[in-house]
Amino acid sequence: MNLFLGSVSIPFKSVLKIISGDTESVKASWNFIIMESRLPQACTALLAGSSLAVSGLMLQTLFKNPLAGPSILGISDGANLGVALLMLAVGTFGGSASSIGLGGYISTILAALIGASIILLIILFFASKVKSNVMLLIIGIMIGYLASSLISILTYHASADKVRQFVMWGMGDFSNVSMEKLPYFSLFSLLGLLLSVLMIKPLNALLLGENYAKNLGVNIKRSRIYILLVTGLLTAIVTAFCGPIAFIGLAVPHVARLLTGSSNHKLLVPATIMAGGAIALLCNILTVIPGSNEMLPLSAITPIIGAPIIIYVIVNRKHIQYFD
Repeated sequence: MNLFLGSVSIPFKSVLKIISGDTESVKASWNFIIMESRLPQACTALLAGSSLAVSGLMLQTLFKNPLAGPSILGISDGANLGVALLMLAVGTFGGSASSIGLGGYISTILAALIGASIILLIILFFASKVKSNVMLLIIGIMIGYLASSLISILTYHASADKVRQFVMWGMGDFSNVSMEKLPYFSLFSLLGLLLSVLMIKPLNALLLGENYAKNLGVNIKRSRIYILLVTGLLTAIVTAFCGPIAFIGLAVPHVARLLTGSSNHKLLVPATIMAGGAIALLCNILTVIPGSNEMLPLSAITPIIGAPIIIYVIVNRKHIQYFD
């Protein structure tokens, strides 16, 4: 559906010809739209949704909190702060991928990665000092507040055009990753997803409680650091390339639990990865306004799907299989 639907109407048969490689009998503009816009955008949505969703699942299991998500530890705020420093303080580059050059685009990605990595290192430092997951969760929330405060200060003192550039980036966009940049995004995302699959055994052990996990031979401290590293990597990569994307990491794990009716991560991890990709693709479709060249911001669509799911989970929490 992501390949066939868009602001430009392209016949169904023409899309099939383009996908199969028969481009001689179709318009060059249609070929460009499919291969250079819709295809990389769909692949980006698929990987970004899967990455954020499985990150949310791992954090909810680690903290035994159904309302934990990728942004709860301040890693997304760290990426936002890195981009805010670049756009608002330095002001050299900014805007979306379509309005800036390659140098500005790479600088934005590097700024987001550096900001997220610094916050991740701080979280890992506290993870080695604090034994309680609840205390670590609170520390992460506080670090996120500090990063948000710095962003507010930068925004207050920046000019109107710089603020607009930063706000546009902050709305999230799967179209920022072109076909040339897709291999790099795919490589890091798939690496993180592979690592998340390898965490299935310690995640299941953590469901039984730390004492039982220790008896099963699981190193709690090491497992916690690995989970934070994997979720930090996935969140940082997605935020750097696509901007901050809300609710997918928070809501999709609950969808996977409802679909599987299980808390076993052998089922939950692959179900969450697939559901995350599917819901992100759905959100990407809903950004298109039928019969118009305008697009809705991604940040306006994800809460429409995510918020009702979270409300349903809160109301029916007793009937959903979580950490038992």
